[in-house]
Amino acid sequence: MAEPGDTTTVEPSGRPAVLFAMRSDELREQLFPAPQRAALSRVADVLSDTVLTEFDSPDARALLGRADVLITGWGCPRIDAEVLDAAPSLRLVAHAAGTVKGHIDREVWHRGVAVTTAAEANARPVAEYTLAAILLAGKQAFARSRELAAGQGEYARPPLPLDAGNFGATVGIIGASRVGRIVLDLLRPFSFELLLATPDLSPAEAEALGARLVPLGQLMAESAVVSLHAPLLPSTVGMIGRAELAAMRDGAAFVNTARGAIVDTDALRDETRSGRISAVLDVTDPEPLSTGDELYTFPNVFLTPHIAGAMGNELSMMGDAAVTEVARLAAGRPLRYPVSLLELDTMA
Repeated sequence: MAEPGDTTTVEPSGRPAVLFAMRSDELREQLFPAPQRAALSRVADVLSDTVLTEFDSPDARALLGRADVLITGWGCPRIDAEVLDAAPSLRLVAHAAGTVKGHIDREVWHRGVAVTTAAEANARPVAEYTLAAILLAGKQAFARSRELAAGQGEYARPPLPLDAGNFGATVGIIGASRVGRIVLDLLRPFSFELLLATPDLSPAEAEALGARLVPLGQLMAESAVVSLHAPLLPSTVGMIGRAELAAMRDGAAFVNTARGAIVDTDALRDETRSGRISAVLDVTDPEPLSTGDELYTFPNVFLTPHIAGAMGNELSMMGDAAVTEVARLAAGRPLRYPVSLLELDTMA
């Protein structure tokens, strides 16, 4: 069976020479703890024990001249035509994180260098966070927790409304992104009715994901919990605005683990201030919210500081993904998660 992304075939390269390029040695240690470094050493030769944080010095240029692979992470300097001129043997940039928009120039593809991403590995913890948020929001757990803390020993537990809870509830997923698809898969074992609003799938394709394709307005109006998984693009900035939020039914919950700028923050503040809907926000616009923002205080808003993506021991999942790509390059096997120029334009 073909593996995801089996579209870019490479010639075997024996033991490729590898460099790390990212913001710090500390980040490299987090992404590549001992098991990942050992796995890499079995298939490749690491040219330097120190990561490259710049590409301009004579030492950096000398190392680039010997490199077949750059393993990149957050904070990697931009890889442009000048860097490529200094790295004539470069065949692969394996990014041990998500989007490559910030550090890889289009010239990389024009020169025939393969690019891969660990976005799939980063998507898993985001989806798991989202699953937890959906289940807890369905039980109104976040608001009830704040009420309990405020009332303490005097708190009297009110019953849930009859239309609250997770049995047979309707959950709306906006965007069939990597995260959105994993969320849909994680929701399959439950009794939810799943709605999907996305511009890039047919009804049959949505059904194959376990969801019913509907227009965005219908999803907002019918869902008990709405979860946002669209990419941040010029066309999606403010996509969830005043009309969309107003369409949500009373008591519904809005979950955002995508990007804050996709949502009109003023409109979200107004809707949650009224208590009509609740929100679980791992991302905001601005991020972080300004000191004194009302959203910090609303009992029906649960805020976390952009922690849904890979953190702590989850970071090594992205290191695993990058090592796997290097191993496949060495063996001449198709890369698992190549990034094309066409995908670059629609990445989050």
